[in-house]
Amino acid sequence: MFCRFTLIPDGNVLIYRGRSGDTYEAALLSFGFNPDAALVFHHERSLPQDKKIEEEEVDIFLTSSRG
Repeated sequence: MFCRFTLIPDGNVLIYRGRSGDTYEAALLSFGFNPDAALVFHHERSLPQDKKIEEEEVDIFLTSSRG
């Protein structure tokens, strides 16, 4: 399974390659992001972080700095 994560506002792109059934929360954690400080969007619609990854591309809005 493959998903492209575009970080907003800086435009950096992260590629997630995981297992079928992985969630957005698992992907965020794998990148070192606190899921409580991030919002996931696909075509301007918010996605729950416990949703299985099915989209090939999403935008991630970080509400605080990484780390």
